[in-house]
Amino acid sequence: MKNFVAINYIQCDDGYAHRFEELFATRAHAIDRLPGFIDMQVLRPSDLKDEYLIVSHWKSEADFKAWTKSPEFIEGHKRGFEDLRLAKERGEKPPMSSSFKTYSVIAN
Repeated sequence: MKNFVAINYIQCDDGYAHRFEELFATRAHAIDRLPGFIDMQVLRPSDLKDEYLIVSHWKSEADFKAWTKSPEFIEGHKRGFEDLRLAKERGEKPPMSSSFKTYSVIAN
């Protein structure tokens, strides 16, 4: 049973959407090794001006929080973090932004 869901809302600049999708298509799958991880979907918006949704399912909130503090989290995000660092270094605005919300599953 899926007990806990985290949804990451990703807004990409027009020129970054392809790169963002490439990062997920070639992802490290580091999250897959974490205790409590169930599965994940990456949802492309119908209108690319809207946000991508990264929906991850976990056995518990504690499992999700442990992932956000893990070496696997760093491994899974290092290429995107590097893109952000390089944009900052060039004096550009970040090519993407992200925020997440968490949810408890009350019905399946």
